[in-house]
Amino acid sequence: MDRLSPDRETPGAFWVRFGPTAQSWVDPARPDFLAFEYVQHTAMVLDHTVLGAPADRRLRIVHIGGAGMSLPRWVAWRRPATAQVVCEPDAELTEEVRRKIPLPPRSGIKVRDVDGRTGLAAMPDAWADVIIVDAFDGPQVPGDLATVEALEQMRRVLRDEAVVIFNVTGRVPFDWAKGLAGGLGAHWRHLMVGMEPEVAKGKRFGNLLLVASDARPDIRGIERESARLTIGYRWVSGREAQDWSGGREPFDDASAQPSPGPAGRGW
Repeated sequence: MDRLSPDRETPGAFWVRFGPTAQSWVDPARPDFLAFEYVQHTAMVLDHTVLGAPADRRLRIVHIGGAGMSLPRWVAWRRPATAQVVCEPDAELTEEVRRKIPLPPRSGIKVRDVDGRTGLAAMPDAWADVIIVDAFDGPQVPGDLATVEALEQMRRVLRDEAVVIFNVTGRVPFDWAKGLAGGLGAHWRHLMVGMEPEVAKGKRFGNLLLVASDARPDIRGIERESARLTIGYRWVSGREAQDWSGGREPFDDASAQPSPGPAGRGW
């Protein structure tokens, strides 16, 4: 079953769908255009963190979850020569992407047909500057990507003052996301959590971005640029972000559960 359907209004562009849910939108002629607000915010966070590194430093980015690979394409456009590894276990989807919207030549993007935990386990110590987790099994984030053991693997693979970005979904009271936040706060010095105001107020289910790093992020710059985007996020940072988990214990592999789906209430 094909997951990529042409956009009738933009020749050459495709929607990536899982059932009724659109997961991604890609126009290979416009890698700078990011249609989804959480992808726009992820790119903006990258701009305010690692992409500001000296131009002669070759960055290394790991993407856990690929879909149409709109964000790896953006990184290749924004900062050419960046080494990127995409862990995407859905080999049929990857083949369809390669057939319909192939990656540009010499993009620096390598796709591995493995799940995130398997891909991380195969990576050397202190290799990556960024790990972006944007992986879904249908409408849910696999539970094994949010555990203490998974975060310890990420910590091993990352180098220097690296950044971890999780895109997850949830609704008030965000029990599952707060468990993940507790784990991130225990492994990295700084934490930021962002979401649409409507999601923060509990009016609907939606995306959350959790950003963890050892280096202090440009909080004010992120907040200012976020406010300029089509749908601005509400951000919590500093002590407020560390307290956002409400003392919830981080998950471990024995207790891992996937994130709640759109019909779920809490975890």
